[in-house]
Amino acid sequence: MFKTFKFALFTASAFVINYSPAFAEPIATPNVSVVSTAGLDLSSATGRAELDHRLVTAANEVCGTPSDADLVGKNQARDCRADVLAKARAESQQLASRGAPIQIAAAR
Repeated sequence: MFKTFKFALFTASAFVINYSPAFAEPIATPNVSVVSTAGLDLSSATGRAELDHRLVTAANEVCGTPSDADLVGKNQARDCRADVLAKARAESQQLASRGAPIQIAAAR
């Protein structure tokens, strides 16, 4: 009986060892933030500046803030923010003029 238990334990541990890397792989899920355009007068410089401020805040939120010791992460977050902001700014005037919220997404 002890030999059967040892064999079953060995088989189970071999299964876990062989398949544990698959469980360790992170799944890239997009982080999404919705920017409201409610109450903004885009015909004024103040309204456009407020919209841009909201877009920058949302980009910082979805791209994250790595620690100061993580230089690679800092570079990736900066590139993410630049990419997300470029896309959001390109869409923002059209969406905001219709009063539609602007969705900002980035995979972390």
